Amino acid sequence: MSETTSKSSLGVWSQRLLAAIFLGGQVMIHLLRWRIHRRNTLEQMAAVGPDSLFIALLTAVFVGAVFTIQVAREFITFGAGNVVGGVLAMALTRELSPVLTAVVLAGRVGSAFAAEIGTMRVTEQIDALFMLKTDPIDYLVIPRVLACCLMLPILTLLSLVTGMLGGLLIATNVYNLSDTVFLDSARNFLGTWDIVSAMIKACCFGILIAVIGCSWGLTTTGGAKGVGQSTTTAVVTALLIIFVVNFFLSWIMFQGTGSALLQGF
Repeated sequence: MSETTSKSSLGVWSQRLLAAIFLGGQVMIHLLRWRIHRRNTLEQMAAVGPDSLFIALLTAVFVGAVFTIQVAREFITFGAGNVVGGVLAMALTRELSPVLTAVVLAGRVGSAFAAEIGTMRVTEQIDALFMLKTDPIDYLVIPRVLACCLMLPILTLLSLVTGMLGGLLIATNVYNLSDTVFLDSARNFLGTWDIVSAMIKACCFGILIAVIGCSWGLTTTGGAKGVGQSTTTAVVTALLIIFVVNFFLSWIMFQGTGSALLQGF
């Protein structure tokens, strides 16, 4: 019985994932037709950006501090304390800031999208939109996709700065590293492409979070219990897809050998 239930759950999840892919294609088509509800978009931008700012920055400052604790001692032991800032900057820019900010947003915003739209689905408010000749994709999905796509890169950039400040505090107060050396190392290691790649990743992650959250909401069935299941599954799926897509984006952007570490010395 449990094996049958597991196969059934996997089949339903696969169907909903295909529905999310199909929804993403519909969003692209509608955007090309410039069907945008500006007021809804601004409201969602406020919900995604400013309302998520505190938790994103709090996460970033502790991530930067913990990374510095883990790295600084080893680098100082090998006489390479002057590159701690650069290594932290590269780690935050290329991976930690875009990925962890997306994880925070998936948990906070993606779940809200799934729960809100799922509730509208089970209470037949989606059907009411069709009766009013309003396309739910234009009215509900596109504003959320645009909000995540626009605000997540901004949150990622702010998280990068905050993470560097957290690392700087630990490096100067705990390991007695010079703040000038720390910041110069970060400036020497980072290139324009590192910042651009972080923004590209953040934009992609934002689209994925919004599309998955909205799709799981639109395919919700089963009343209040179904809404809870959709919310949980949407977050788990978004996290899984973020990690998978991050691998392929990193492979495309950074494969091969680099010279940033050598330049840092």
